[in-house]
Amino acid sequence: MITFKNVKKIYETNDQSIAALNGVDLEIRKGEIFGVIGFSGAGKSSLLRCVNLLERPTSGSVTVDGQDLTTLSAKQLREAKQHIGMIFQHFNLLDSNTVFANVAKPLVLKGVKKDEVERRVTELLEFVDLADKADHYPDQLSGGQKQRVGIARALATQPSVLLCDEATSALDPQTTQHILRLLKQINQEYGITILLITHEMGVIREICDRVAVIEAGQLIESGTVFDVFSNPQTATAKNFVRSVMQDEIPASVQKVIDQRDAGHHIYKINFLGAGTGQPLLSQVAKRFDVDLNILHGSITELQNIPFGSLLVELIGDAAEIKRALQYIDQSDVIVEEVLADAS
Repeated sequence: MITFKNVKKIYETNDQSIAALNGVDLEIRKGEIFGVIGFSGAGKSSLLRCVNLLERPTSGSVTVDGQDLTTLSAKQLREAKQHIGMIFQHFNLLDSNTVFANVAKPLVLKGVKKDEVERRVTELLEFVDLADKADHYPDQLSGGQKQRVGIARALATQPSVLLCDEATSALDPQTTQHILRLLKQINQEYGITILLITHEMGVIREICDRVAVIEAGQLIESGTVFDVFSNPQTATAKNFVRSVMQDEIPASVQKVIDQRDAGHHIYKINFLGAGTGQPLLSQVAKRFDVDLNILHGSITELQNIPFGSLLVELIGDAAEIKRALQYIDQSDVIVEEVLADAS
């Protein structure tokens, strides 16, 4: 549906060249919600804006629904962009226009007949639950209402792709949840492919099917939300996951660990799916001559799949601990040694 091939975006200043995107290869499938996460300055906004050529790539190609946008004429590009809607962080509404007029603007610019504009805008305002605000102006609305107007406007031309530029970062947590549920509804009911960028991993966990992590203009990790959350491979991805999964060792527990003598080993065990309901540690304690001490733990759901994480201390003879770990490895879990003994 959306394909980036070796996309580079270089900004030239008076004394230097800045590579916002440095050889990005990415494929976003039709009908999915794909998230791109990164810190400020990582290149995620440049990536998003290359999809509708608000930023033209310095090199490489961007293909949307079978068309390489970088090769189109101005007229062809205008037509192609009518199938790409965009939602902005700060709404980008026209303050002098009513809610109705804001939503109608893309249709008016397209030359749609007045009665069709009336029908389409009325339908969209009902969809985003703002039918009673049609004659209001943006400064009479809350932040969440403004964003719903922005969403209705983005849907006006019946796009096949919806781009979300930090669409919830200016909103409070409760309103954010409402907007995310609306985006999920749009994806499910209209089959629209959604590409969103964010610096909030909670947004990714809430609605995305797949995610890519961007850093210094390069995609450093990607996969399903479940895979990246349950087993992040890069330091940046681990930091983002930790921000919402709360699997960092508490200071009080870390102090206890630091005071341990030799023979104490610390492991993080991630339980996936059905494995979260198995009495694995109880079985280990019965089968092997090791003592188990659960130091910290949590359980959550990722894409409706249970995911649990335990920080466990194994105490005993090294050979027996090795046998216990081999047994654990045979189960549906991921084991990572967090801290070996301090000897």
